Amino acid sequence: MMHAQNEQGGQDGQGPVPVEIGRSAGTGNRRLRHHLSGLRLIGMLLALLLAAGCGNSQSVFYTGSETGEALPSTATVPWDYRIVEGKVGDLIGSDMTVLPDNEMLPNDANYATGDPVWTLQYMTAELVAGPDNRNDLVLSSWQTIKSYKTEAEAKADLEELKVTVTTEVDLVGVYKTEYQGTTRNFAVLSLPSGHEIKQPVNEERYASLKGQKTANAVLEEVHDYIDYDAAYAKFRGWAE
Repeated sequence: MMHAQNEQGGQDGQGPVPVEIGRSAGTGNRRLRHHLSGLRLIGMLLALLLAAGCGNSQSVFYTGSETGEALPSTATVPWDYRIVEGKVGDLIGSDMTVLPDNEMLPNDANYATGDPVWTLQYMTAELVAGPDNRNDLVLSSWQTIKSYKTEAEAKADLEELKVTVTTEVDLVGVYKTEYQGTTRNFAVLSLPSGHEIKQPVNEERYASLKGQKTANAVLEEVHDYIDYDAAYAKFRGWAE
C-alpha cells in the first residue's frame, strides 16, 4: 500500500501529513473493469461540466448572473506523474530541503545531508467550460507527493498511478477536410472519462474505421493518488 504526502499541512505546521493512497480491489484480469468504473465516474462529472456551457438551461453547475450570463465552470482531474532525482540539502527540524530546487519535505526516512533521494510529483488539469461552449484546459505546476530512498521504489508506485490498458472505445465518426489542395483524415473518439478527442488518421485507417461504432485503442489511465478509483483516460495509440 502506497503512502503520499497530503497537500494540507499538519496541525504542528511541520509539513504535509502522510495519507494512504486508495487502491482498487481488483488485480490482474479484474483491473480493467474496476479502473473503467472509476473513469465513468469522472465521465459523469465531465458530462455535467460540458452541459454547463450549453444553451441557457440551468444545470447544477450554472452560476449565471441575473441577466442570464453563465460564468465558467470547472472540474479538476489527475493529469500526470513523474519521478525526479535529487539530493538532500539542509535538515531543518524534522524537515529537509531537496536540491536543486530547495523544496521542503518531511524527513520521514531519516535522510542525511547529501543523500540521494527520488521524489514522486504530480500534476492536475483544470477543465474549464465557458458560456460560449468552448472548453479549455489549464495545467497545474508540479507538486511533490513523497520521497523515496531508491528509484525502484518510486517506479513501483508510478506504475500503479499511470496504467496502460487496451480497450474498446466508442467511435463518434471519421471525416475528411481539404485545405490548399491537401486532404486530411480525422477520427473522433469518445473516451471512458466522458470527453471526446480528435486524432489524425491515414487513408488506410480511415477506410477501416468508416462505418464502425467502436475502435480498439491503447489508453493511459492516470489515477488520483488519494482517491485511486477516480481516473482520467488519455489516448495513447491504436490497438492493432
